[in-house]
Amino acid sequence: MAATKKIRSIAVLTGGGDCPGLNAVIRAVTKTAINRYGLEVWGIQDGYLGLIEKRLAKLRYDDVSNILTVGGTILGSSNKSNPSAFPVKHGKGTRLADVTDSCVETLKDNGIDALVCIGGDGTMASAATFVKKGIPVMGVPKTIDNDVYGTDVTFGFDTAVTTATEAIDKLHTTASSHHRIMVVEVMGRYAGWIALHAGIASGSDVILIPEIPYSLDKICQAVEKRSKKGRRYSIIIAAEGAKPSGGKMTVARTVKDSPDPIRLGGIAEMLVDQIHTTTGLEAREVVLGHIQRGGTPSPYDRVLATGFGNKAIELLMAGTPNHLVVWKDGKLSSVLITKIAGKIKTVKKNSDLVKAAKAVGTSFGA
Repeated sequence: MAATKKIRSIAVLTGGGDCPGLNAVIRAVTKTAINRYGLEVWGIQDGYLGLIEKRLAKLRYDDVSNILTVGGTILGSSNKSNPSAFPVKHGKGTRLADVTDSCVETLKDNGIDALVCIGGDGTMASAATFVKKGIPVMGVPKTIDNDVYGTDVTFGFDTAVTTATEAIDKLHTTASSHHRIMVVEVMGRYAGWIALHAGIASGSDVILIPEIPYSLDKICQAVEKRSKKGRRYSIIIAAEGAKPSGGKMTVARTVKDSPDPIRLGGIAEMLVDQIHTTTGLEAREVVLGHIQRGGTPSPYDRVLATGFGNKAIELLMAGTPNHLVVWKDGKLSSVLITKIAGKIKTVKKNSDLVKAAKAVGTSFGA
């Protein structure tokens, strides 16, 4: 029997942190499924949490109209719900339990034949468990961090870089007016893609990323050299996961009930104190935080998200499930979810972009 005859109903969820372009994918998945294949589409609320708690409802064509330009996700999301290790009551406390089988039963009880998971590395790791349970799954790579393995780019990244760049552009004038060093902290977790791209685009003087451990002395030398040349301010962009050579990343807090409990943050504040103590130069920190996740998706992200969503349904109905849709070498393609689950894509130290930044005088503190 052909794959198109087996699949009559699909469900879609958005897992992990939100990012611009999620609604564009939901729209593309739903409209492609309904328009081209006559499928029934279900929306799962709040990522895997909604599947665990059996909170899902049918998505109609009109439900996804006029959401292309809207940030966030109409389905809601959660970055604390791993079906393989979900906290359940146990006596007076809780224990982590594998509730994947219960999730599979929920899908079957509602007549759902396949699952479309929109998310980053954590979402894909969970998606891989459903593949092993025999559920046809399609993955769509989402994250502002651009760290999903197997794809050259994720939707949401372009908008986040644009947001960060525009913020840093504004900081140039205030830094110049007060002759200050501005240390801007951006997101990215264990990958430096946002810092690298926004740093180059904004003409930042120092870019600090997790992949290239920095030396405080090198950073101070870079800003002092600028000061001696009469350039009375400097812009430093620091990825939240940047770390000193031989040191550790700066941890803001630990969230015990999260599959990824480490929350990075605080590097900008730490660097401001260290730079001022070492050089005597006035410095201030700016933490962009969740503003990088919000707002209207850029035109590029809308186009990419639409392509991803359409391709996911095309592949599923062509009999190629259990793949992550990717953008590779200038075209849409796919890779097996099980091959990329648990991996992240990081910046290569000798990449062309790193070389270009160094060539125009940007310091990486190393």
